[in-house]
Amino acid sequence: MSGDTTTARPVGDGELMGLAKLMKMAYSGVDLAPLGIKMIERVTANPKDANALMDLSTIMQLDFAPELAADFQSQALRLRQVYHLDNNGSEGGVRLLAVMAPGNLMANAPLEFLLEASDVSLDMVYVSAEFPLPESLPEHDLLFVAINECDEVQALLKQLQELLKDWPRPVINAPDQIALLARDVTCSLLASAPGMVMPVSARVDKQVLRRVGSEALAIDAVFEGGAFPIIVRPVGSHAGQGLAKLDDPSAIADYLQARPEDEFYVAPFIDYRGPDGLFRKYRVVLIDGKPFASHMAISERWMVHYLNAGMAHNADKRAEEARFMADFDQDFTRRHREAFRAISARIKLDYLVIDCAETAQGELLVFEIDSGAVVHAMDSVELFPYKQAQMNKVFAAFREMLVKAVERGSSRT
Repeated sequence: MSGDTTTARPVGDGELMGLAKLMKMAYSGVDLAPLGIKMIERVTANPKDANALMDLSTIMQLDFAPELAADFQSQALRLRQVYHLDNNGSEGGVRLLAVMAPGNLMANAPLEFLLEASDVSLDMVYVSAEFPLPESLPEHDLLFVAINECDEVQALLKQLQELLKDWPRPVINAPDQIALLARDVTCSLLASAPGMVMPVSARVDKQVLRRVGSEALAIDAVFEGGAFPIIVRPVGSHAGQGLAKLDDPSAIADYLQARPEDEFYVAPFIDYRGPDGLFRKYRVVLIDGKPFASHMAISERWMVHYLNAGMAHNADKRAEEARFMADFDQDFTRRHREAFRAISARIKLDYLVIDCAETAQGELLVFEIDSGAVVHAMDSVELFPYKQAQMNKVFAAFREMLVKAVERGSSRT
């Protein structure tokens, strides 16, 4: 497979709006239903309009209709696997080909947010067991494996590692390194890393948890030094879905009764609240080994997500986030330099995202590392005026990483 062949732009398709535009609309409260109707009208007029079907899939995901979303996506991929996204119409920039997996909004790194208003052109090819990597692909300067780690893609990542080992263009985010981002694997890799704590994350089935709940099995048999309270989440879950803090064995039965999944990650709960009683969670982007601030969420609850932290309704929280971003290079990065270096050295990904906090002892407390978390500039400019400049730094660093990779590839040919 050469990686050099060209796929002609589809004739008769309408424009692909893409994830970034559609999510921005949903994020700002726009009702996507009328747009969904327009997409259906496009497909009715032209059943081969794969762009409309793909956008319909995204709209359905944003409207919490996963079965419809999967059906529209499958219809689109049966028509074709490659999708082109126009950013600002600039010519002459890096031609990026992203390898993606079919699935929901968590399945792939949302590169579109990183490339908005960029001169980088983006083609996306979807691959799976049903849809193997096509022989014919768009011309590209760089290939980016955008697939987010989960059980369902481990075999695909292994296959891609073999397919891409002699790729004629530079490859960003090698598949074998993405495969290491399973929670239990990552915490093992980082167990002895300096300046940081990543709690052990044991993968267990429902029967083991039931035995712990009935006290037939001690929690320290599940993970070394185990004690309550514990954190439990279904394997493969993201964004806090199914995540719970269980204070004692008796809480396990009620938790399992509400969960249909068969496997779970179990980890110790670490109380990371600050002296003021608030919990602070940071999202840091590591680009070519260099850390950048993406956001800081401050909450009264231990389970912190930016959208539930009340940042938009609290000026003091926003002011603290603004200070965090302004001082990030001189403060947060310096304090956790060794931890970031260790993460970059042990997980050899060109681009990754770290959700983290700080322990009472000042160490970096790592919750999760992945390559597919959303890094965006969707927040209101009026409420978050400090974010645009910071996110532009992130986007510029991402583009610079791509350009450098192309230059390194050119120097080797």
